[in-house]
Amino acid sequence: MTETVPDRLSANPSSPFYNEALLERGIGVRFKGVEKNNVEEYCISEGWVRLAVGKSMDRHGNPMTMLVRGPVEVWIKD
Repeated sequence: MTETVPDRLSANPSSPFYNEALLERGIGVRFKGVEKNNVEEYCISEGWVRLAVGKSMDRHGNPMTMLVRGPVEVWIKD
């Protein structure tokens, strides 16, 4: 298994950027200097994260999200 994190990763299984093996290992995300645990998707090169907003769900059963821009740091937790 590689030790580099992907530029973009999603927690949604229907996304083309979903990687189950990497998510099982554990991914840490720091956004604007604060560690976040409600990240649904991130992109390092474009500088954004998609955060879950509360417990609201859309009509497909996915969490409602908000895209915010800023510096993103990602690491593998194990």
